[in-house]
Amino acid sequence: MADKKADLAGPGIGNYDDLKRELPEDYDPLLSPKETMQALFAIKNNIEENLCKELNLQMVQVPLIVDKDSGVNDYLDRDGSRTPVEFPCGLGLNKPIAAQVVQAATKWKRMALRQFDCKIGEGICTDMKAVRKDYFLDHDHSAYVDQWDWERVITKEDRTLEFLRDIVTKIWKVIWGTGRMAQGMFPQLKTSKYPDFPEEIKFLHAEEMLNMYPDLPRKQRETRTLLEHAPALFIIGIGSVLKDGYPHEMRAADYDDWITESIAKNGEKYHGLNGDILVWNPVTKRRHELTSMGIRVTKETLKLQLKMSDQEDFLSLPYHQALLNDEIPLSIGGGIGQSRTYMYLLRTAHLGEVSVTVWPKVLKDICEQKNIHVLECSRRDRLGI
Repeated sequence: MADKKADLAGPGIGNYDDLKRELPEDYDPLLSPKETMQALFAIKNNIEENLCKELNLQMVQVPLIVDKDSGVNDYLDRDGSRTPVEFPCGLGLNKPIAAQVVQAATKWKRMALRQFDCKIGEGICTDMKAVRKDYFLDHDHSAYVDQWDWERVITKEDRTLEFLRDIVTKIWKVIWGTGRMAQGMFPQLKTSKYPDFPEEIKFLHAEEMLNMYPDLPRKQRETRTLLEHAPALFIIGIGSVLKDGYPHEMRAADYDDWITESIAKNGEKYHGLNGDILVWNPVTKRRHELTSMGIRVTKETLKLQLKMSDQEDFLSLPYHQALLNDEIPLSIGGGIGQSRTYMYLLRTAHLGEVSVTVWPKVLKDICEQKNIHVLECSRRDRLGI
């Protein structure tokens, strides 16, 4: 049996020899770098416009830097392995602000719903940028993260799997429709080399996938499901421990609700009101995550999940206190990876073709050998440095 514990977090590629084997040998970009940028910004505008329309959201500003003591930054996983960039901020202050670069704006968005006076059924969408320095840098993970981070006010009655599925279906409608729009702009994106974008998305609970492939770790379960059942998939219930003793994947304890119980058709007890959209990427021939999202914790499930994660000390932080004191509305929200979505819709093999950030030389050399044109922050060889 494969090592399930080792598979709980991370991209699934841990060294550059493996990455070299995984990246396609026959890659030929469908668009030039200039065309890629034209298509990318058309996709960006279309998704922002239609996501706001479908979910009743308004675009708002979002922080890049937050106060460490506010508790609004995201630690991504429960094991503390991914920490934010920190620095003192404020020239001339007796006590500089302890600032952090955001890793995600998940908790900030929920607090911002009240700041922007959002009513039930209304929400916000942001053009969020973040730094995640502790990622292994491969073809679809970088230290620079860009997301459409969104959040919407809901009622207690909305906290159901049916409501979650409805929201996911609307998001997939926007992504699929945007892909069709991009193909209209650049017909070369519609090619017999790759199958067309699936119009429908399939829903499966993480427990169902475990039942289907009990001996496989989660990334292999995801791959098999995408290949054998549906090329677009929403996995429900990410964070709670499954019946094999492992969560499908680690998930922070203080935003998504991954503990609320539901009953499956077969009578089994499932947990979680959250999940991920994954697709099969025919270019890289790998699973490809586009978004993580979910119905957010109540004050009751917040306390329960923090206790389960041995993080009850978080309850003293301002964000958590506001939630406990009913100062923050019930909500649903998520983050749609922008560069991940551009990769998928524009049929590129690497994040570096659609975003500009730092990459190690070993990775850039592999990409050059594979005909993958990574956008550069600087080219020392070409500058004579």
